[in-house]
Amino acid sequence: MNAPARHESYVLEDGEKSVELTEDTKIPNAATIKIVKQDHTLGNMLRAQLLAMPQILFAGYKVPHPLHPYFIIKIQTDGTITPQEILEQACTKLIATMSNLETKFKREFSYKDVEAGGVTAAAGEDPYGTAGGAGTGAWGRGRDYLDF
Repeated sequence: MNAPARHESYVLEDGEKSVELTEDTKIPNAATIKIVKQDHTLGNMLRAQLLAMPQILFAGYKVPHPLHPYFIIKIQTDGTITPQEILEQACTKLIATMSNLETKFKREFSYKDVEAGGVTAAAGEDPYGTAGGAGTGAWGRGRDYLDF
């Protein structure tokens, strides 16, 4: 099979750098960053976070080939901050956003346990609300996915 071993997609080799920054000589205040052992998931989140920042003029990424576990992100700023500094800020904001999401996720599911009286799915609760046929579970009682 042509696919590389699975661990090669996410484990850094000895001495391998996870981020390589190259300043762009043709475009002012721009840089190309190669992030290894990552894929579209991180690339798209970083691009979206960068584009939400007012100092960014351009941010885009590409995965050159699906069998090579890295992506390249191109950043151009307005000159008030360097591409490296803005990338660090974007990563910090992204980490804070993911931590906030994790907290909200855990809080919502702790509410689900409280509403069920401490009964979990292993003790007989139907987590998908499908017990008794279509339309009779939690979904059929006018609840939506946010009620879980």
